[in-house]
Amino acid sequence: MAQEWDIKARADSCSECALEFADRQVCFSALTFGEEGYLRRDFCEGCWAKVEPGLSAHSVWQGAFRMPPPPAEEPLKKETAESLLRRLMEDDDPAQNNVRYILAVMLERKKMLVERDVKTDDDGDITRFYEHRKTGETFVIPDPRLQLDALEETQVQVMEMLGVKPKGGEETPPDEQQAANGGDDAAEGRKDPPPAFDP
Repeated sequence: MAQEWDIKARADSCSECALEFADRQVCFSALTFGEEGYLRRDFCEGCWAKVEPGLSAHSVWQGAFRMPPPPAEEPLKKETAESLLRRLMEDDDPAQNNVRYILAVMLERKKMLVERDVKTDDDGDITRFYEHRKTGETFVIPDPRLQLDALEETQVQVMEMLGVKPKGGEETPPDEQQAANGGDDAAEGRKDPPPAFDP
């Protein structure tokens, strides 16, 4: 299966009965993979009990629907890790694969993304599935299994793209500096991913 990166939006209603989800309602999400890539479907508890036995899904998880907050008008500001990740995923440039992964790790450390599942294909390629805690969107991120030599180069690239100064600079937030550095798990390859369901 070819690696790809993508964001899959959470539905506002059940894919089976079409009833709209209520805030904090338990729901089930399923990703299938076909010729057009990943397809996400979201179900209420009742419909999930009916469709789950016959559903052939690549990945499934349980979560709670969160009513999206109203859009807020904000002044222009510097690129954030989230806005940069979204932009790079839209660009679909394979050369930014390492950067996308580091940004996803940063957002996971900031508790903005939660890892829902990890899959390894027949070629040994690893794909990580993250869910945005507020919007419910699914981020499909290939794991490049960064080695130390590539990690340092990627760290510098990420910090430059975020406008973060190197260590000793005045504008280096400690949490972003640590996250941009990737931590031990980014350097060595994550051996113990978070559980698939985070209540």
